[in-house]
Amino acid sequence: QRQLVESGGGLVQAGGSLRLSCAASGRPFSSTYAMGWFRQAPGKEREFVAAISWSGGSTYYADSVKGRFTISRYNAKNTVYLQMSSLNPEGTAVYYCAAGFILSTMVHDYDYWGQGTQVSVSS
Repeated sequence: QRQLVESGGGLVQAGGSLRLSCAASGRPFSSTYAMGWFRQAPGKEREFVAAISWSGGSTYYADSVKGRFTISRYNAKNTVYLQMSSLNPEGTAVYYCAAGFILSTMVHDYDYWGQGTQVSVSS
């Protein structure tokens, strides 16, 4: 059974940085799945943050994080990362890792989801 486990969340001051990791277990993801990061703030819908193709050759970013966040993957370790810099309080949310067959910005295009990791940004 495929499983995604996020880590690296925490409390950070505005302007700070965090790196999230998502480890995939079960059937290898590297040759099949695109990977995405989404986030959900209290009372809001889950929103797209970043996505990366199975090869790592293509990436998408939400306009709100472009230039501040970087998504990457290390297929040998079945791990995807989200490096977040210049964080602001609007970044406070639960961040979810997801895997899907196509590279997409849409929640419904992803088939597997992690449990999420909390990121809190203080002003």
